[in-house]
Amino acid sequence: MPTRETWSLIEVALVRGHSRLVRSRSVQPLKLLNPRAAGGSCHVMLSSYGGGMLAGDAIRLRVRAAAGARLFVGTQASTKVYKSPDGMVAEQLIEGELAAGAVAVVFPDPVVPQAGSRYRQAQSWQLATDALLLLADWFTAGRTDAGERFAFGAYHAELRIRRADRLRVLDRFSFEPAAHVAASPANFQQYQTTLSVYLVGTPGEARFERLGAALLALQMPTRQELGFHLPAHACVLTVVAARPDVYVLRAAARSRLDLQPLCEALMQLVAADDVLGHNPWTRKY
Repeated sequence: MPTRETWSLIEVALVRGHSRLVRSRSVQPLKLLNPRAAGGSCHVMLSSYGGGMLAGDAIRLRVRAAAGARLFVGTQASTKVYKSPDGMVAEQLIEGELAAGAVAVVFPDPVVPQAGSRYRQAQSWQLATDALLLLADWFTAGRTDAGERFAFGAYHAELRIRRADRLRVLDRFSFEPAAHVAASPANFQQYQTTLSVYLVGTPGEARFERLGAALLALQMPTRQELGFHLPAHACVLTVVAARPDVYVLRAAARSRLDLQPLCEALMQLVAADDVLGHNPWTRKY
């Protein structure tokens, strides 16, 4: 196991009614930024000293939100993963812990695995009673503007979310373009960016129930109609209540631009006064 000093740290707590970053530690190649946020929440941006992840890089981050604290975690830009000439993997590990009544919205920009790159990420989150987590995980096919499309070597992701000491979400995704046909209807077809959003909270808690209903309302109205033709849509999505305390949204789009309206709608949801109290993307886009 890595020693404690190899882990970066974000720790947020309530200070005079406002959520504040009370402890932080950056371990290269990760860099933490803490811009001022409206609405009493704490805003932390993940950045990189090298503009991306090189083969062999390992980012390890612990996130802790104390009781009642509200936190947004985003990225300064897309997470670029550069070519791995010797087969080494760029790795990102995140461990999060939310105390009772804490809120965390984790919505980074997409991972962009470039040609020949190999990437692995693993996230593990622990939620206490009445804590709320909205977490987004997305990646693109590569530098599509430069003609790259699923030219990376490997992409592996795993997410575990526990609430009240019970495993509620276990989601694994693994894709190696050399072993699969990316353009197959069973894989990505014409879509080049995919987004998963997870909402986990306490059943019956007003904030969680409202956000869950709002996610379901984003469902495509034509998805279940006869004659629905998937390739005709630039962006497709589905939302399910996977468990009483878990909602999952999956979306695929031809480009990041086609996914932008959905992301903006999600940011409007978390801008509510009882979630973040502001739209964290206002200053970014």
